[in-house]
Amino acid sequence: MPQSFTIIDSLIILLYLAIVILISFYNSKKKDPTVESYFLARRDLGWFAIGISLFATNISSEHFIGLAGSGASRGLVVGHFELFAIFFLIILGWFLAPIYRNSNLFTFPEFIGKLFDQRTRRLFGSLSIFTYLVTKILVTLFASGILFNKIFGWSIFVSAVVIVLITGIYTLVGGFDTVIRTQIFQGILLLLGGGLTVYFGLNEVGGISALKAKLPADFFVMFKDISDPDFPWTGIIFGAPIIAFWYWCADHYMLQRIFGARSLNDARNGTFLAAFLKLFPMIIFVLPGLIAVALFPEIRGDEAYPQLIASGILPIGIKGVVVSGVLAAIMSSLAASFNSISAIYTIDFYRVKNPDSSDRTLVLVGRMTTIFIVVVVITLIPFVRLISSQLFIFLQSTQAYVSAPITAVLVLGFILKEINAKSAFASIIVGEIIGLSRFLLEVLNQYSVLNNKFLISILQINYLHFTIFLFVGTASLLLILNYVVRYGENVTVKNYLNILEADASGSSTVKMNLLYSGLLLILTIGLWTVLM
Repeated sequence: MPQSFTIIDSLIILLYLAIVILISFYNSKKKDPTVESYFLARRDLGWFAIGISLFATNISSEHFIGLAGSGASRGLVVGHFELFAIFFLIILGWFLAPIYRNSNLFTFPEFIGKLFDQRTRRLFGSLSIFTYLVTKILVTLFASGILFNKIFGWSIFVSAVVIVLITGIYTLVGGFDTVIRTQIFQGILLLLGGGLTVYFGLNEVGGISALKAKLPADFFVMFKDISDPDFPWTGIIFGAPIIAFWYWCADHYMLQRIFGARSLNDARNGTFLAAFLKLFPMIIFVLPGLIAVALFPEIRGDEAYPQLIASGILPIGIKGVVVSGVLAAIMSSLAASFNSISAIYTIDFYRVKNPDSSDRTLVLVGRMTTIFIVVVVITLIPFVRLISSQLFIFLQSTQAYVSAPITAVLVLGFILKEINAKSAFASIIVGEIIGLSRFLLEVLNQYSVLNNKFLISILQINYLHFTIFLFVGTASLLLILNYVVRYGENVTVKNYLNILEADASGSSTVKMNLLYSGLLLILTIGLWTVLM
């Protein structure tokens, strides 16, 4: 362990772990959980818990490591992904939260079954589990391995096993209720840790003006040329929103909190709180990358944040708080992933085949699923080295290939009155095959085993541009199958508003919600204007 990491810092980390374990232990002493309590916290989540939990679930080690790494390589431009989230959280709160929360369902794939059919429901469930393993769990463990190797000298395998076991145990014992309660504490801690890093980092650099003087002017340009290999402005404007819609509005990983809301107003205000908190990652996660490269010009990409933490810029005790904040981000996202997979398997696969199962049986299945996923993750840890060193770009590109077909079909499913379930299913299958093929090509190319010129030319298409093409292609295929080919025997009339309760918010509540969302939009556009 580096000499700069003191006993006091170590004790602070142990204190953080003790608090998390105590929260879990306290929760486990409650009466036998029901399905509703284990997977949706008894549908009793207030707005503050929802907002903090949405933020803590979203923020993980790939934000600390990946956003800082992209910031160190390319500057502030990567912050676009964080700012776009604000718009889609507002959309979620106003237009989709009433649909999801009032559906009285357990999972988003279950909702898809109502919107389309059971086959499409199983497809969504399977895709969700795959993306949680690749883009959430393995990416999180890879990023945490980079950090803890730099600070403690641990291997990726050792750090991953320790984190997975601790997180898996408290998720297993307490279910979603424990996940939420720990995330409230973890969300506050990770904000504190990120803020302290920026404060002491800027002090070391000499302030914002000194930071700008030490870095190329291009680092502070938010919109890059259309030929930019990573962040072309066309991809940012038209491609990033496709990923954002899927992530914030069509992924059970986030929507589980909306399903568990105490009321529609709590669900809506929770999304607004999360949207407000998404103003901060640009400052507390991207900016440290710029600070790191200004202080240590020799660093590259994802080394930025670990180098900053391992250096001597953080005082004794503060370093322990910052590392605890990173650990909180890691564990909050892992816990959400474990519980989401457990809920999807139990509700969308097991209960469908065993509809008469008791609550006790379903909770047991959920816990056994968590144990199984923990074991699977530990066996997959050696494969995290397949992940690209440009962590945040790898994460966004992988999510892009999965999200574009889902977003296309779901948006049309909400807009159009007639959607044939078979057409929707076929369109998603074709789109996902194309998207996952592109993902496989990137993996093969990373290890220099791809020689075909045509396939290499496909890889030269920027991943955000590819997302746009995939979205348009999937939507076009669905329209052709649905209205031209008339694929399937019956066209089902889908008017989702008829099967859900109307928005029962009072006029005064609606006015306050309009005020909140208006202020958020003003703040976001203002921040965008300042950065441009």
